[in-house]
Amino acid sequence: MCECQPYEVDLQALKRFDERNTVFARKLWDESGIFYGKPEYRSTAPQRIAEGNPKYTHIGYARLMAAWDLPHILKQYQSWKKLSPDDEALFKLGQYPVDDSTRMSRDVKETAKLYGAALTGITEVNPLWVYSKDANGDAIEIPTEYRYAVVIAVAMDGQAVQTTPSYLAATATALGYGEMAYITIAMAQFIRNLGYRAIPMSNDTVLSIPLAIDAGLGQLGRNGLLVTPQYGSRIRLCKLLTDLSLVPDQPIDFGLTEICRTCSQCAKACDAEAISYDQDPSYSIACVSNNLGIKRWAVNADRCYTFWQKNGASCSNCIAACPFTERSHSSLTPH
Repeated sequence: MCECQPYEVDLQALKRFDERNTVFARKLWDESGIFYGKPEYRSTAPQRIAEGNPKYTHIGYARLMAAWDLPHILKQYQSWKKLSPDDEALFKLGQYPVDDSTRMSRDVKETAKLYGAALTGITEVNPLWVYSKDANGDAIEIPTEYRYAVVIAVAMDGQAVQTTPSYLAATATALGYGEMAYITIAMAQFIRNLGYRAIPMSNDTVLSIPLAIDAGLGQLGRNGLLVTPQYGSRIRLCKLLTDLSLVPDQPIDFGLTEICRTCSQCAKACDAEAISYDQDPSYSIACVSNNLGIKRWAVNADRCYTFWQKNGASCSNCIAACPFTERSHSSLTPH
């Protein structure tokens, strides 16, 4: 796959993961989950606002909910097919000939940057990272011609993330999802306009973090997230699959695993106590939302999501605490 070893897996245990076992899907059906049957964290807003905490205000909540509207609306446009009617000029141009896949890869990355991507990498699709079933229980089968994945990182507002846990930090997350949706839709249309096929997606269909590692964007951290040299974990990941001929990037190793062995800042910052303090990564899992057969510090997603419900908004403590997380300034007022 690459000259460096980006992660360790047990191929006897590793299977395609069922998206229904992600914690966000389990909240709807898994009665054994400690978060099942409890009110959605948004329902805590009246109580949180009434408490008078400056991190949880009416203004802040209004911002947060408005920021989530765009990704929810755009989700329907992350289609496997071209969205707009065929353009007569494009029809006359026909399929763009790719004589130089290296140059084409550069054009794809430049386009992603133009549309708002902070980082872009390319990898061949590893079938093991494709979900076996989607959140509705329908089997997922990706046609083999979709050989390449374009993996994109969207940077969240650094100063907003540092206010976590708060409505402002949660708003930075929501805005990231809006950018993810726009960029993947636009990138898919760009590739289709060249005469090729593309499947845009956010967190669904294929596991984002393994693809991003394969595409050379970063490494897996103790916090269970991708850590990049440029932004730390202050990113959101999205991707698209395509049959356009591209050149894969190589995984990188900037020493993160060794650093994570001695650094436990994310674990210390986790109010949910969901992050392991073990010195070494292992094949152990912390809950059913962890895939078997992957060597890493497993994060207890049950505890993490339960804290979100209690907190009243998503949490970014482990992102903010990571020493690699780059902290840019923001003009947002921390309501």
